Amino acid sequence: MRYEEITVQQTIEADRFVLRPCRKSDAGLIAMYASDDRVARGTRAMPHPLPPGTVEAMIERASLKDRSEDVWVIDGSAQGHAEALGLISLDHMDRQQSEIFYWIAPAFWNTGFATEAVRALIAANPHQSDRIFAEVFQDNPGSARVLTNCGFDYLGDAEAFSVSRNATVPTWTYTLKISK
Repeated sequence: MRYEEITVQQTIEADRFVLRPCRKSDAGLIAMYASDDRVARGTRAMPHPLPPGTVEAMIERASLKDRSEDVWVIDGSAQGHAEALGLISLDHMDRQQSEIFYWIAPAFWNTGFATEAVRALIAANPHQSDRIFAEVFQDNPGSARVLTNCGFDYLGDAEAFSVSRNATVPTWTYTLKISK
């Protein structure tokens, strides 16, 4: 199946949460977390301060049929956790490849949620990818550990522009070949 044929975003079960598509009702909690400079600095695209309407626009883009990126809320409410612990996404690339992005709200750092979310997304492989790429800023070794704990291999150093930092920041790039 080609990615263009995948229009319904699946819900993915993990032990302590589910990964589910974004809902309009998620905007307030996601905006509260995303307004934290520590979260924004760990991403390429999140501005800080967060302009009004940014999260609502992201949720709207994530629901389009012709999207290239699927975004999931890490929802722990069924297990007594917060309804949104963070976000994880896969951006479709060419040649059966995807790029993974994720962030966890600071209140839930060092709990293993990021590692569990990445593992769940890899296991589900909703884009039917042969390979998944990831990058982290070099001043974020915790996110690098998440990737190596999930089986990603270090590929090399690069740079990426960070909107919140208004600067190009050194990154580490990782790759994971999916066994089918």
